[in-house]
Amino acid sequence: MSLQNRFAGLSVVIIDDNDTTRAMLRSILRAEGIDVVGEAKDGEAGVALVRKLRPGLVCLDVMMPNISGIEVLAQIKAEMPDVRVLMVTGSTDRDTVQSAIQGGACGYLVKPFNGAKVIASIEGATGRKPRG
Repeated sequence: MSLQNRFAGLSVVIIDDNDTTRAMLRSILRAEGIDVVGEAKDGEAGVALVRKLRPGLVCLDVMMPNISGIEVLAQIKAEMPDVRVLMVTGSTDRDTVQSAIQGGACGYLVKPFNGAKVIASIEGATGRKPRG
């Protein structure tokens, strides 16, 4: 099995208000053969997209205008508990991390990140490990 096959069938929605962050994540994920099926720059649009597309994984920014990532996480998990959510943040604030984990997030990706960090976080969040 090739390394890229470990993510076969994984669809991802990226919800982040920062254009650069979304572009970086999209580039890293697609390079690994992961299907980025949608992107949103705010929580409301993100929840609507997740409802419509039902991805296997959501990469969700914690700090966004209007509705926080923690609130978006709660909405997603309440409606679609099977969707895995990986929080993306520049903050390692203990309360925020605790809120996200208690809210059902399956992992945390801290900015700034690189490709290896992103893939390791996705492996942890989805249980898809590299062969070794």
